[in-house]
Amino acid sequence: MLLNFFDIRGIVHYEFVPNGQVVNQVYYLEVLEKLREKVKWKRPELFANNSWIFHHDNASAHMVLSVREFLATKQINVLEHPAYSPDLAPSDFFLFPKITEILKGRHFDDTDDIRSNTMAALKAIPQNQSQNCFEGWTRRWHQCIASQGEYFEGDHGGIQQ
Repeated sequence: MLLNFFDIRGIVHYEFVPNGQVVNQVYYLEVLEKLREKVKWKRPELFANNSWIFHHDNASAHMVLSVREFLATKQINVLEHPAYSPDLAPSDFFLFPKITEILKGRHFDDTDDIRSNTMAALKAIPQNQSQNCFEGWTRRWHQCIASQGEYFEGDHGGIQQ
């Protein structure tokens, strides 16, 4: 499993979950601490004035009290994810399909081969496509608001898959 965090300029932090590791609150808190350090290092202007906004979906490890307390204590601004709104996470509607498109039809020798090819695929995504992703994300949020959180169908936010 790949955990990834990216913004309009590209990948900020990623890590592959070790085989057998469950993404529970303890593990996720460790990942969030690493993410926070990466934001501090890679996006110092956003970190310094606390202007970065964090968005994750409603996975159980994301919603537990210890994670919410961590985010509040570290003063990380969180954009809440609506309960029943599919495809509002950029990883789901953009990043994972893009990686799949790049890797489709290829065979890999082992886990290390999968990881290295996945990282090459991530790095091959041009910055302008990340920018388009977040423009599409904004359109999706507007559609979600207009539908009052109900399921909506549309142009998939204008994202080219």
